[in-house]
Amino acid sequence: MTDLDRRTFVGAAAAGIAAGKAGPIRAETAPMTEESANTNHAVEMPAFVDHARLRVVDLPMVSAFYQKVMGLSVLERSAFGETLGVAGRRLLTLTTEGGTIRAPRNAPGLFHTAFLVPNREELGRWLVHAAHNDVPLTGASDHLVSEAIYLDDPEGNGIEIYRDRDRSEWTYVPDDTVKMATHRLDLQALYDEAPKGGWDGQEAGTAIGHIHLQVSDIPQADAFFRDVLGLDIMARYPGASFFATGKYHHHVAANVWNSAGRPKREAGMSGLADYAIRFRDPARLAAAADRIEALSLPAARSGDAIALVDPWGIGLTLSA
Repeated sequence: MTDLDRRTFVGAAAAGIAAGKAGPIRAETAPMTEESANTNHAVEMPAFVDHARLRVVDLPMVSAFYQKVMGLSVLERSAFGETLGVAGRRLLTLTTEGGTIRAPRNAPGLFHTAFLVPNREELGRWLVHAAHNDVPLTGASDHLVSEAIYLDDPEGNGIEIYRDRDRSEWTYVPDDTVKMATHRLDLQALYDEAPKGGWDGQEAGTAIGHIHLQVSDIPQADAFFRDVLGLDIMARYPGASFFATGKYHHHVAANVWNSAGRPKREAGMSGLADYAIRFRDPARLAAAADRIEALSLPAARSGDAIALVDPWGIGLTLSA
């Protein structure tokens, strides 16, 4: 497809949006915290998601997708996988090992990895690329604080690509929450405003803005991310909680829309193997480490990093 002005792509995408995997989020609010940052980018907050690792069945196919469709570049190769990123920044590692089993869609694990691009123009440039290459979308939403497009990789791992609005455009309300919603994103307008042609990958500054997980139990998620890791609950919605630092809308989200009551992930399952949260203040990491030790949660230290497995069988590395 080369002519989105025919509106066939946007029409098809709009149909997909109605049934997309963005899930039943309709209105999200985020309480403000006492913490304030002079900068507003997701990865400039006191803690942020630094990296994620997917275990895949077909490494060449999935890697080609993230390179050609998502615009990441291969930074490192090993016998078992590849690490991809943007402008030298590591974002996503893909690994494959014998015996990998396909995770069922309702297993705890990844809902989506969210790639944050620098601005609306870059989101539009990616949309033009997707449209001209017939990339199927699963949804698109205006969340008031951000604009997001959703799709899946070839093995069904969810992806969000989004841009944040400037914090000056976020509306904070008297109960110290930030207004969020899930409105229809006007893909045609985004496409029409974007430069055409010349897209050769993501721009420097692209990062993992947040990671959204499927978990078995929301109170358990609140206890883990808030009470153990020290993240703030930024929003609640039936079946979901959203966590962050620095008043960001969310760095980690957890929902039970598909996975309520499901057992933890089995060893060797495809999908999200592990991810990393980095703390800018070593004291915050030390406090989390103390809480992990007090609860006798199994964890291994390597230098200033702590590796553990969360309650749903997903690996997590904490570092400063």
